[in-house]
Amino acid sequence: MVAGNSEPDETLEPVEPSAAAPPEAAAWPLLERLPALIAGPPAEPAALRELLGQAHEQLKARFLADEPIETLVHARAALVDRVLAGLWRAHLTGSMHEWALVAVGGYGRGELHPCSDIDILLLVREPPQGAERAALERLLAFLWDIGLEVGHSVRTVEECLEQSAADVSVMTTLIEARLLEGNAALLARLRAALAPEHIWPVREFFEAKVREQAERHLRANDTAYNLEPNVKTAPGGLRDIQTIAWVAKRHFGAETLDELAQHGFLSIAEFRRLKQAQAFLWKVRFGLHVLTGRREDRLLFDHQIRLAQTFGYEDASYTLAVEQLMQRYYRTVKDVSLLNELLLQLFREAILTESEPPRPLNARFQVRCGSLEAVSDDVFARTPSALLELFALLQRHPEIKGVRASTLRAVGRSLWLIDEEFRQNPRHHRLFLEIVRSPVGVTHELRRMNTYGVLGRYIPAFGRIVGRMQYDLFHAYTVDAHTLFVVSNLRRFAIPRYDQELPQASRIMQQLPRPEVAYLAALFHDIAKGRGGDHSELGAVDAEAFCLEQGLSPYDARLVAWLVRHHLALSISAQKQDITDPEVINAFARTVGDESRLDYLYVLTCADVRATNPKLWNSWKASLFDEFYQRVRRALRRGLQSPIDQEQLVGETRSAARQLMLERGIATADIERVWERFSDTYFLQHSPEEVAWHMRLIADRDPRSDEPLVALDPYSVRGTTAVLIFTRAREHGFPRTTAVLDQLGLDILDARITPTGDGFSLDLYHVLEDDGAPVADGERREEIEEALWRSLQQPQATVAVHRRAPRQARMFHTPTQITISTDEPNGRSVLELTAGDRPGLLCDVGKVLTAEHIMLQAARIMTVGERAEDVFYITDLDGRALDEARAARLRDILGQALRARAAA
Repeated sequence: MVAGNSEPDETLEPVEPSAAAPPEAAAWPLLERLPALIAGPPAEPAALRELLGQAHEQLKARFLADEPIETLVHARAALVDRVLAGLWRAHLTGSMHEWALVAVGGYGRGELHPCSDIDILLLVREPPQGAERAALERLLAFLWDIGLEVGHSVRTVEECLEQSAADVSVMTTLIEARLLEGNAALLARLRAALAPEHIWPVREFFEAKVREQAERHLRANDTAYNLEPNVKTAPGGLRDIQTIAWVAKRHFGAETLDELAQHGFLSIAEFRRLKQAQAFLWKVRFGLHVLTGRREDRLLFDHQIRLAQTFGYEDASYTLAVEQLMQRYYRTVKDVSLLNELLLQLFREAILTESEPPRPLNARFQVRCGSLEAVSDDVFARTPSALLELFALLQRHPEIKGVRASTLRAVGRSLWLIDEEFRQNPRHHRLFLEIVRSPVGVTHELRRMNTYGVLGRYIPAFGRIVGRMQYDLFHAYTVDAHTLFVVSNLRRFAIPRYDQELPQASRIMQQLPRPEVAYLAALFHDIAKGRGGDHSELGAVDAEAFCLEQGLSPYDARLVAWLVRHHLALSISAQKQDITDPEVINAFARTVGDESRLDYLYVLTCADVRATNPKLWNSWKASLFDEFYQRVRRALRRGLQSPIDQEQLVGETRSAARQLMLERGIATADIERVWERFSDTYFLQHSPEEVAWHMRLIADRDPRSDEPLVALDPYSVRGTTAVLIFTRAREHGFPRTTAVLDQLGLDILDARITPTGDGFSLDLYHVLEDDGAPVADGERREEIEEALWRSLQQPQATVAVHRRAPRQARMFHTPTQITISTDEPNGRSVLELTAGDRPGLLCDVGKVLTAEHIMLQAARIMTVGERAEDVFYITDLDGRALDEARAARLRDILGQALRARAAA
């Protein structure tokens, strides 16, 4: 057994195992009525059901009165104990006197939340037959009648052994068995049979539970910081605390965390932190059950608001009440994760590791049994720089598997040494930059630094964003978790084996002269969130000061600050502006200034958007960013004094498209005949590949035909499925088409409406499935084509979208905001709409535009979590920008229509 480095004064008085027998809650008068009710006629469960209902309401009232959560969790278990034991005695018959009624799982620990599973084992000598079987069925039916949803199993000792050997989760459930009533000797026999010397030796059990935990963490994206976490199973949740307890029980026979402290594996301070964390997580879970009336362990957005109110949080100047609650939650699970890592490492050292002499690395560190270890407990006190050196050594020696538990504890005790003097030390600057510049392990060690609390101490501004959530659907992680995911994405771009994910970003990242500039920009890009003001501007100031302090050159420090200040620019421009417009391209090129900045900004943007929310990154965004990057890069190479013009872009698109069409056997005469119908605007808005596809389809038609054309390109050059409709111009084209696509569950990303000179309209929509993938299935594509065709054949039919908004989106209220400006160089108006995203929004916008006789040229569709941020390029029927009066009227009418629709 490995001792736990407890301080000399950290002693514990012996504590009776609280989970072995839940308190009877003698001060609960309601329990005194139980014996009479249980002894009454079994056929009349109403009174007992009513009493259990009263008990539930009393527990709820006690919870809302802020009674200690431990008392309530054990009181619920004590109540169920009394009911089950009494009913068991009332239903005994025949050989049932030889059975054992056993609580297992969480109930076996004496811990029950209002809607927790009530799991029992009926331990028998032989499988029940005849009268015993009938009596058991009556008992179980009666339990359901009175409202106790009991999960039960009926097994012999031999059957328990067989199933435990095959499944470690069954084994885990049974090691928490607690006798409620009946044959104690039979349960003792089971416990003896399940001892480590007979089944699941301690080593194998430990390895299985660690493997089980790793798989569970992976299902949660290996982060505790998802915005709708599961308080029970997420990393840092209750299951991680239970994993510690299960291993402790298997290894020591310890029934509680108290006993673990007595064995020296937990210091007093660690024990208190773990108990406080468990109490907070219990309170959250208990509250979820109370608020929902069901077994709900997910902290969904709507539950978060209600819990914050219940716990008494109030909105502050820059932080909502719900954000304060969730920040405490995330900091709690971070603490649990660290303690879980520490204790599992201690178990690993005690259970798995063979004793071997340490291998020295330097005067401060050595390697023992594959893990890094400080040579003494006072290393950090004597040499504070070792607090950073530890992480640099782990990078230099990737063969080292982790950090010894004693060293983990020493780091925790020494965090106070990281003060302003520490941060000003040039040696520490060199060590930190060595970590960031390392060719391996950058993400891993920065995450480890965050987990151990070192990163937040070395960069205090980072410490303030630890656990900070943003209450919206756009950001899937807390600010610190998102930040480290951005660094992780940049590292993937730098590693050739991931080139296939984003080839362009990987190529650029691997050619950057100083990749640490990108990593530092990633660390600081959101560091000022929650302070009020523009976080990009505030973060840029912090970033430049930090980089200069660390010894970066003034040029690199300014570059990092520039990247932080403009980290949103490329994403917003590519998604909300017309990136085919030479004015947009040239203006962005002037903002960037040179190719080096553009390269850094491009990789940072891709890494940032990918790390914001796994569901938001798709091939469409990748295509947009790539196309915009290439256009701006070309403008920079021409020189800011020789900007790209429209005529040049049109000529290049025509030339490339003509070559593609000739290669596909389309005659020059046919090309010219079709092209006569289209203006230069068409060639600006479409790529050569798109033009060639459109022209091939149109050239194959009878030029005298009015028959509509509907076609899909399943894998367009823009990473989407392109939907083409070529037909006579019609009033309701946009609202009808978007309604059809929306009702089919497709995500509409872009729309371009091109009228021809002879009364036709070429409408192109880019869509993806709701999982972010193009439409791959052939039958699905046929369904889309048929639905669009039916819509074209029934122009007078009513169009509507009947799908409901997702649950999460319905939790948020986004005020409708509409601005209309004039794009003078292109002779059009730009309508910018921000509103709550919902099915049918585009259809509703299209209906208003049609009713107001407004022509739609193009639409850029951008969904930011629960918000739609869409841009529409519009003109009047004469092809001119709207005058002020027309724009004001449209803004008012559209706003009224959308607000009325949202309220319906």
